[in-house]
Amino acid sequence: MTTEDDADCEALVGGMVNAGAVFRRGALVERPAPHNAHALHAHLLALKEHGFNAAPTPVGLTADGREQLTFIPGDVALPPFPPWVLTTTALESVGILLRRLHEAGATIAVDTGVEWPQDLADPEGGTMVCHNDVCPENVVFRDGRAAALIDFDLAAPGRPLWDVAMAARYWVPMLDPVSAAALHPTGLDAPARLRILADSYGLSAGERAELTGVIEQATEICRAFVARRVADGDPVYLQALAERGGWERWDRMQAWLADHRETFTVALLD
Repeated sequence: MTTEDDADCEALVGGMVNAGAVFRRGALVERPAPHNAHALHAHLLALKEHGFNAAPTPVGLTADGREQLTFIPGDVALPPFPPWVLTTTALESVGILLRRLHEAGATIAVDTGVEWPQDLADPEGGTMVCHNDVCPENVVFRDGRAAALIDFDLAAPGRPLWDVAMAARYWVPMLDPVSAAALHPTGLDAPARLRILADSYGLSAGERAELTGVIEQATEICRAFVARRVADGDPVYLQALAERGGWERWDRMQAWLADHRETFTVALLD
């Protein structure tokens, strides 16, 4: 097992699910293997075979339950998020990268015999494996543009639009101004940024009409995910909930989304 005491080992920070358990050793990253590691590794290799080279390449599994993946060099933003990761160029590049992922993923058959994680999965399911957690901590940047996606632990079958909705929550962000100000630069124009993400991804008119509702649905799923972690006594999520305003923050966020539903739909379709 890799430890922080190894001379050539570097602890990688960021994220909440595997906080403190991810290490880099030279060209490899070692991290806790998800329960569906064999299927997920097969999917990542298939993505590469179908032209998507912007994800880690699986190398193997260790005897003590860890996975080894290739390290992807670049910049990863951590909260509070710096201005460079929320520029228009950065946002456009995230939409383009997500579209590339989906175009490759659409050509790969989903292994229906696998127990894919349901934590952030699309409740309606789907015929394509979605990333489900395209947040700033899981996107590698180079020269101000999104270059790769990492941390596919929560990937599961779903609709492509679900992945776009999940990404929008983090990158627009789809948060009320008070919540957004805690981790993001001030002055971000949410309706305009949602339109930029939709344009760069290439959403159809029908998908644009649905997106706002799917974002609200995704927010409910994310709240339920946090609630389960808190109920289980997860210290990372207990601390984050307390520091970020508790359940009042979630109530405020969801009310804000509902109140601005028409504004966002008009921005997407105008």
